[in-house]
Amino acid sequence: MKTSKRGLCSAGALVAAAMFASPTYAADTYMPTCFAPAKDSASVISYPAKKGPYKIALVNGYVGNDWRSTTIQAAKAWGARADNVKNLSDFKIISVGNDSTAQIAAIDNFIAAGYDGVVINAVNPTAFDAVVKRAKRAGTVLVTYDNVLDSNQIVQINEDQVELGRMKAQAVVDGIKAAKGKVAGQVLEVSGLPGNSVDRDNHNGMREVLDKYKDLKIVQVVGNWDVGTAAKVTADAIATNGNFDGVMVQEGAVGALGAMANAHHPIVPIGVDAGNGTRMIAFDSKYPGVTAAQAPAMSAVALEATVVLLSGKSLPQKVNLPIPNKNNKDLVEGTDFFRNLPKTFYTTTGYPQCFPVFTPEELMGQTAENKS
Repeated sequence: MKTSKRGLCSAGALVAAAMFASPTYAADTYMPTCFAPAKDSASVISYPAKKGPYKIALVNGYVGNDWRSTTIQAAKAWGARADNVKNLSDFKIISVGNDSTAQIAAIDNFIAAGYDGVVINAVNPTAFDAVVKRAKRAGTVLVTYDNVLDSNQIVQINEDQVELGRMKAQAVVDGIKAAKGKVAGQVLEVSGLPGNSVDRDNHNGMREVLDKYKDLKIVQVVGNWDVGTAAKVTADAIATNGNFDGVMVQEGAVGALGAMANAHHPIVPIGVDAGNGTRMIAFDSKYPGVTAAQAPAMSAVALEATVVLLSGKSLPQKVNLPIPNKNNKDLVEGTDFFRNLPKTFYTTTGYPQCFPVFTPEELMGQTAENKS
């Protein structure tokens, strides 16, 4: 791997040199309308070009919610498209559970088997430095997405997770102010799966907004990005604390909103995910606020990035995709949510600036099972 001419030249073809002082310039990289550099991207990264077709694997952590299932479906749908089939001699997808040791072992197995690229949705952000080094020595391109690593040595595909948290919290704060004339009362934060970078960064973004208001009490519960868990912890929070003036949910808002309905909780501002069921409830119950997405199709963008890097093109070390979001008052049936599709369907099906978005049929025609 090498950095751009603005960085340091590597001593060997596959030894990275992190570039801290220089920003990532879009002009240096492939298709910047899709792979836009994050403000804190450390460098421009490229690898020696390899001739395809390529052997690529995706090593997911757990498949414990609808979002994770859809990421696997999106990856399979990407692999099934004709333009991608011709670039792949082997394409495997596995999910290993929420165990970093198992995930690292799986990555090592693919490296040892001579895979050209491995895409990772990391179990945690800190345990992978050694396997990153082993991949470099072997000439295997690693790309992460969603739960990324605390590393500047590989390309990482994500949205701005801190900004996603800010966006949800700001919608709640604005809604409270509109309803009460001031920002005061108590809000519920339903966080995600502890130990993951997305959970950490979403939480930090929410608190950047909420901590500005001394008259706002924050009740935080752990929802694990899971509908059933979010429902239970929301019901328990209402039983313990009474009604809330606003609610934020990282993922699994169908459960939280269902618990609120069962408790006859009043309609309050929300900052929540963009699942089909979530948007239906927000529309039907006229919840003010925002539905904002960590789009599951970023798994496919990470796979696309892997092929781009294997072909010798350059990408920013850290890519921030735009955050799909919609003010709830602007939701449109048949465009932003679909009554003929399951509540578990995720409405943001791709990034059109990267490649054509997936149709519901493409996604629902795939399973979330391992692909061998």
